[in-house]
Amino acid sequence: MRYDFDKMTDRRGTGSLKWDVPERELPMWVADMDFETAPEIREALRRRVEHGVFGYNVVTRDWYEAYQGWWGRRHHLEMEQDWLVFCTGVVPAISSAVRKLTTVGENVLVQTPVYNIFFNSIRNNGRNILESPLVYDGGEYSIDFGDLEEKLADPQTTLMLLCNPHNPVGKIWDRETLARIGELCARHHVLVLSDEIHCDLTDPGYEYVPFAAVSDVCRDNSVTCMAPTKAFNLAGLQTAAVMVPDSVIRHKLERGLNTDEVAEPNSFAVGAAVAAFREGEPWLEELREYLAENKCCVRRFMEEHLPEIRVVPSQATYLLWLDCGSLTEDAGELTGFIRQDSGLYLTEGEEYGACGKRFIRLNPACPRGRLQEGLERLKTGLERWRRL
Repeated sequence: MRYDFDKMTDRRGTGSLKWDVPERELPMWVADMDFETAPEIREALRRRVEHGVFGYNVVTRDWYEAYQGWWGRRHHLEMEQDWLVFCTGVVPAISSAVRKLTTVGENVLVQTPVYNIFFNSIRNNGRNILESPLVYDGGEYSIDFGDLEEKLADPQTTLMLLCNPHNPVGKIWDRETLARIGELCARHHVLVLSDEIHCDLTDPGYEYVPFAAVSDVCRDNSVTCMAPTKAFNLAGLQTAAVMVPDSVIRHKLERGLNTDEVAEPNSFAVGAAVAAFREGEPWLEELREYLAENKCCVRRFMEEHLPEIRVVPSQATYLLWLDCGSLTEDAGELTGFIRQDSGLYLTEGEEYGACGKRFIRLNPACPRGRLQEGLERLKTGLERWRRL
């Protein structure tokens, strides 16, 4: 490999959210990676730092071209420059969209278990969370389209937050599924906001389908959130985009982003994104292979040492969703014990909706030596928990 993903990084003392934990703890919870970003991106940032002047910034033409080129080449989505709007992050964009494109008291539909911050963006803005739980058959997840249509048909439902690919279950929604979602939402006058931040983190051999690329119906009734931050580990640089093909929806959302003051780039946000999309592809391809092997390591470890825990099949994201139902119906108590006992910090599944109560989310995006340590801590913690 050209890039060294086995390199052990030390993030303590850097203001890292993930690593702001006691010395004995090993965090494998929040979705960021313990890898240095691509050297090509670091070089672009170094040049910007050496310039030495960090005044106000604009979104340059090469930023638009970088997004257009990346999505056209890798994801077969052709977009016009006017469709793209810079924002400081996917979460700020979602919160702005909820505020600007819905009114207080309306329903925003989510498919649980799902990224927990969706709930905050809805609840904190006075809208109602409307869950359409995914169906879990003991092996994988699917959509209950009867339940979905019933809830979309409620006149109080005006926005659907789609997670594509889906976090935390690692599901890539196929074209037919997305088309059916798009048709139902259009029929019932529900706008789709598709969070596609994990789209570049598919396993080798798998591709995701952009919601807006499925049909004219999907394209014209959607807002797509996209960013290089998950794939290239750049969340702290606050760089993202929304793609909105419909001019009326785009005008409303652009006004919302500007009103919320999340539409202006810092001195590193534009250059980092351009470097990622123009020069980061070789690094990303090796990363995807490394992450896929890390996920395989977790599966093999579970099969050999912890067969009671089922790893839900995943084709995307670097996150793993662990079914602990044969051990407990309350994985929150289990994760709390494991953290106190072994220092391994995981995320309890109930954070992603009540239907996640028997699950744990594990982030294996780290050097393999660190991953192995985490798995051994999990094994030790579970052995002691069983003896209670």
